[in-house]
Amino acid sequence: MSKKTISPRERQKKSLDVRINAALIALARGVEEQKDNGDEKLPRKMMSFTKGLPHDPETGLIISEEDFTKFKDGICSGDPAVIKETPLGPVANFSDIIEPSARQVLWRSDVGKSTNKVRAWESSGAGQTFDLEGPDAQALSIVPAPALGSDELTAEMAEVYCHAILRDLPFANFENDPQVIACINALNKLDYFKQCRRNEQALTIDNVFRGFTLGDCTGPYISQFLLAGNNGLNQKDTDTMEFKASDGYINYGSITINQRVRRASAINYMTNWEEYIDVQNGADFRGLEEYVNEGPKRRFITSGRDLATYVHYDALYEAYLNACLLLLGMEAPYDEGVLYKDPDIRDKQVGFAHFGGPHILTLVTEVATRALKTVRYQKFNVHIRCRPEVLAARLEKKEAIINNIDEQWDASMLTNTYNEINAAGIFDHLAGDNVLLPMAFREGSPMHPSYGAGHATVAGACVTILKAFFDHRVYVNVSEDGSEISVSTSDSHKAFVPNSEGTALEVVTTSSPLTLEGELNKLAANISIGRNWAGVHYYSDYKESLLLGEKIAIGLLEEQAITYNPEEKFFLMLPKFDGSLVRIDASGVRKVEDEDGGNDELLV
Repeated sequence: MSKKTISPRERQKKSLDVRINAALIALARGVEEQKDNGDEKLPRKMMSFTKGLPHDPETGLIISEEDFTKFKDGICSGDPAVIKETPLGPVANFSDIIEPSARQVLWRSDVGKSTNKVRAWESSGAGQTFDLEGPDAQALSIVPAPALGSDELTAEMAEVYCHAILRDLPFANFENDPQVIACINALNKLDYFKQCRRNEQALTIDNVFRGFTLGDCTGPYISQFLLAGNNGLNQKDTDTMEFKASDGYINYGSITINQRVRRASAINYMTNWEEYIDVQNGADFRGLEEYVNEGPKRRFITSGRDLATYVHYDALYEAYLNACLLLLGMEAPYDEGVLYKDPDIRDKQVGFAHFGGPHILTLVTEVATRALKTVRYQKFNVHIRCRPEVLAARLEKKEAIINNIDEQWDASMLTNTYNEINAAGIFDHLAGDNVLLPMAFREGSPMHPSYGAGHATVAGACVTILKAFFDHRVYVNVSEDGSEISVSTSDSHKAFVPNSEGTALEVVTTSSPLTLEGELNKLAANISIGRNWAGVHYYSDYKESLLLGEKIAIGLLEEQAITYNPEEKFFLMLPKFDGSLVRIDASGVRKVEDEDGGNDELLV
């Protein structure tokens, strides 16, 4: 006998109960303590994000701390009227203060385009917004960023310099390149890396510039999800397939996504002081970077600059949307708790609006907006950390800064950082006569603080969704001839890598198998650390933000779990970035002992 359909009024009451229960779940999480590293107390806000405020061309510091106070007032209130009263740009017109060497940057006669305008701050009030699903933007936190004078910050800054030095070297050439070896040796001379605190091991060719999660150090540097394509629309027969996986085209409905990126010219920006100070004053140099126009204009991600170009213009969630499209095209198995996986003749329904492709594709994008709001609160309201380009400028102008500041402060924090990086030999590899950070983007960093990282928070959130809905235990396999990429319970020990020119994908043999979990983790690291290759983030920005994004996604999935029909008994098994395994269902989030789902602790 069929169950009685409830009345519209009863349904309305049940809907209210579900909404209330979801709110109670969010309330039960509590709020995490917000704590910064104390650098905001330094004179002239030298380690705080001040980009866009008027800066002193002699020291690079802000001219007035009152400007910073107005900046913070606008952030804390979120009032557009207060934000509009904040000083933005230089103290005079650009034409009155720039040096001739910067003039050509501000006026591009070859394209007839003036950039004599300033950039506004990006969503500085986003942390004041509320959401009706998932953790509140102000409920989560990240640990304090490494402070000026700490071994960790010194190591992070040295690492960003190395990213810039090696930006144009193909990843395929890393193993035998003397400059890579020199950078690794230099980094390992630093106190932080001497103590083996990065993943509990010294830096080597196998782990340098990689992430910290399972799979990050396995196989090729670039995730298969940033390289491979599939076989075209409804082409499953190798004799009639439209594309090979090695062609790098992903089905997006009946059109395709090309995995190749635009080839940026091997030019670094902001390497002279005049250009740097104009950028700090908010000069808008966006869209003026140079690109290669001889030979192929696009190629597979081959170098750090290619990765930087990808994350310069990506739609934030696009790498994970593409990965989801690839997985759906491969018919990758869903997680064990996702319903309707049996043959149609048995289940008599398939997943679509729930437990199917549209459901997962939507979640991958939906979680991104919550990640951005949460990390904006961390960026602007809590940490307001300066970008690497700024710390490099502080090192370049350390003497002028020390001579310019009258109040008492520990200047050794700045000089020791310079001395340790210099003693390691990293400055010897910089071109030019200064220690400014060579930037991949002409405009330098975005107009928001460094910590946390938006890309990394979104990466953590989106990859968590994918790991929750797909079976993370399977292997990612490439066929010997490169025609197909698939997932299965057996392993081929084959993977794609670009050739040194990036014009084609080659199939290589890996020493260890590539798991789905590992390649998704690597995808998150590639996109996040791609921002480090550009010079706009530090390693801790990536690491802590990835974990923040994971918490956001778990919170969203937890609240959604109570909305499903209890008759369906839906659950998800999620491998977290720290290596633990959790089960998410209508009863909450539980840490489990093994893949069989045995639980030992209700976390939420």
